[in-house]
Amino acid sequence: MIRALLIDDERLAIVKLEFMLKEITSVNVVGSFTDPVHAVEAAPQLKPDVIFLDIEMPELNGMMVAELLQRHCPKAMIVFLTAYNTYAVEAFELNALDYVLKPVNRSRLQMTLQRLEERLASLSLLNPVENTVVYCFQSLRFERGGHVLPNFRWRTAKAQELFAYLLHNRNRFVHRDALIELLWPDTPAKKASTLFYTTIYQIRQCLKQGEIDLQISNVSAGEGYMLEAGDLHVDVDDWESGIQRLSYIHSSNILEHHRLFELYIGDYLGDYDYLWAESERQRLRTIWLHHAISIAEFYIACNKPAEAVTVYQRIVAMQPYFEQAHFGLMKVYESIGDRASVESQYNQLSDLLWKELGIEPPGEITKWFRDWKHNNSRPVPHAKKTAASL
Repeated sequence: MIRALLIDDERLAIVKLEFMLKEITSVNVVGSFTDPVHAVEAAPQLKPDVIFLDIEMPELNGMMVAELLQRHCPKAMIVFLTAYNTYAVEAFELNALDYVLKPVNRSRLQMTLQRLEERLASLSLLNPVENTVVYCFQSLRFERGGHVLPNFRWRTAKAQELFAYLLHNRNRFVHRDALIELLWPDTPAKKASTLFYTTIYQIRQCLKQGEIDLQISNVSAGEGYMLEAGDLHVDVDDWESGIQRLSYIHSSNILEHHRLFELYIGDYLGDYDYLWAESERQRLRTIWLHHAISIAEFYIACNKPAEAVTVYQRIVAMQPYFEQAHFGLMKVYESIGDRASVESQYNQLSDLLWKELGIEPPGEITKWFRDWKHNNSRPVPHAKKTAASL
């Protein structure tokens, strides 16, 4: 997740830029300032990856602010915002990542962010570090250097759920009473409060013992809590931003698309009965299904039925009630002349829906199957291929 700091003396310009950045989920706006002096003071604590800085400010010139910021945040990239391109040469002399003309438009902003991601990626290759990654697909777990953290155990199931909920709302304020009501709804208030504070303590101890650099801050005079993610990598964030960054599928990026497809090893926190996670679970599942179908269709268009079958089969294994994946498999099997697999796939779908839900396959699929069966009622001496031969 890219951490962005915004500095512009025009409040409306900041509001517009912040709105555009928040539409791009790989960006987390950690602070916005109309006063550059306050911004320079706050920057070291905010630890931004990128600073969007207006050049034309009345009291303190943007170039002067940039020099101060480079002293306080030497690792942060600077993107200058200006209404005039005459500042370009001077901007790049200050080693700015980019400069963007006002009014900022979305496509130009995305180009800047892509350039930033490429720069950050190259820096991570030059200076490799063993980042801690928290995984939320299927189960909640921590990894460092590609290995699951040894001997990391939550003291209680409540501690795990409370951490998961704070992670779910990372970098956002969550009221203490809401947390108590979520986890101990039927417990007397005094006892619930004691359990809550004990659980917060347990979480902090677990993170400390695991050497996981995460802060759970008590904010608003003790009224609530916030999990400050900092530099933590979250698999769902990296996965979703990767899909958005790649855009449409073509031959030069299909391998990366397929890698992202395989990163989805199960639903968001799928191993747990967390009702509060269901909305996000459904959202991410929908993104994955749409992405997976697009990959399968690309393989079909490129005359790669084996690859398409592999994708559809994984969809069916993970989301067996997703009828369109069954239908896609039937069509691929039909295209290679594997009649037995077409019938088998239709029967599998039909049996599943009838036994589990008491319904039949959608009319579109049933009609296609009946038409196909009618057209293939005569025995065929030799099928062109079989699914096993792919």
